[in-house]
Amino acid sequence: MKIIVDAMGGDNAPACNVKGALDAVKELGVEVVLVGRGEDILKCLKENGVADLPAGVEIAHADQVVEMCDNPATAFKEKKNSSLTVGLNMLKEGRGDAFVSAGSTGALLSAATLLVKRIKGIRRAAMAPVVPTGKGGAVLIDCGATAECTPEYLLQFAFMGSYYAEHVLGRPEPRVGLLNIGAEPSKGTDLQREAYQLLKGAWEAGRIHFVGNVEAREAVYGEVDVIVSDGYSGNIFLKTMEGTGGFLARELKGMFKKNLITKLGALCVKDGISHFKKLLDSGEVGGTPLVGICKPVIKAHGSSDAFAIKNAIRQAAGFAASGLIEDIAENIEYMRLPAGDKSGAAAD
Repeated sequence: MKIIVDAMGGDNAPACNVKGALDAVKELGVEVVLVGRGEDILKCLKENGVADLPAGVEIAHADQVVEMCDNPATAFKEKKNSSLTVGLNMLKEGRGDAFVSAGSTGALLSAATLLVKRIKGIRRAAMAPVVPTGKGGAVLIDCGATAECTPEYLLQFAFMGSYYAEHVLGRPEPRVGLLNIGAEPSKGTDLQREAYQLLKGAWEAGRIHFVGNVEAREAVYGEVDVIVSDGYSGNIFLKTMEGTGGFLARELKGMFKKNLITKLGALCVKDGISHFKKLLDSGEVGGTPLVGICKPVIKAHGSSDAFAIKNAIRQAAGFAASGLIEDIAENIEYMRLPAGDKSGAAAD
């Protein structure tokens, strides 16, 4: 398995990207291609005690970098020799099995869509992070790639999220819920009500395990394995979870540091606190897959350290080996509106 890594993308590039890639080669048994400025990558290798390029590690030189200030829609065109553009072209050409980047989300999504292309028949690619829940995590799809959706988009997100939960997370018959303000089919806007009927139809046909609408609270409790949403609502849901988790972690830390007795109490529940921190650590997961692209692409967090990059590479390898993309392509006919039904449809 060969994973292409954008060595220059992210806040801590290239040092953490290179270190994470080295750790992945050692611990996961994958091969890695580091794409970026060759001299900078070699310098990072030396800083990690690597004088000669180790087995399983390659360098693909790219002297430009897509910056956060660049226009995300056109950066990959304007910087054709950037690590992002070169890496995705390598993926497109079959010179690697998956691509990982901690760079600009918008630029990565635009470039992946226009260079690598979507799976034929998929209207929009979706960002599908695994969010922590009371029952082991759930796939949130979409979390921001497409703010304004049609019912058909949500239908496709439900299928893709279900396949991801099954193939990558190992969840047989994953429970799919539509994020909404209430459980009743009549709740929500026209988008949710129309999408509900499409998802219900897919469930009645035996294609997905749709359990109905799910409120944000129940989603966090773990009532579903897949949370289907438009990108606007999904992003608010995700950021609220992140903010609440950070707030709780800060409050717990302050509470346990209050006095000697509370510090002793912290020692008693040390393992529980460690587990709690692990649940909230995005670096444990690695990154967010762009589902719907015809080859595996993983977006790592912009602030990823070496540990997070290593896990993003692990995630990319699992994605590539899962058969998820093939499954989506084989079932695309069930993920479209009936011929002649234009309700909720949109041009590509």
